[in-house]
Amino acid sequence: MGSVRSIRVRIMTDLSYEEKFILEKLKENGGNLGYKQLQELCANEFEGVRLVLKKMKEKGLVEFDGMIPGFSADITLTIQ
Repeated sequence: MGSVRSIRVRIMTDLSYEEKFILEKLKENGGNLGYKQLQELCANEFEGVRLVLKKMKEKGLVEFDGMIPGFSADITLTIQ
């Protein structure tokens, strides 16, 4: 079984461009963004933010209420 650091490194290398982009935007904003604000930041880069966030939640990278974030959801980074 790998250490926490090696697991974290493996997760980070297996991320899609969209997941890395969202993680970077969350880090730039103190680890927390509203869905609408995050959607605006992603708009010129890619579509399907909700689906990407759903996958990221399943991986344990972010947290929000429900299975798919609503427009008023707060997206919180769960890894550093």
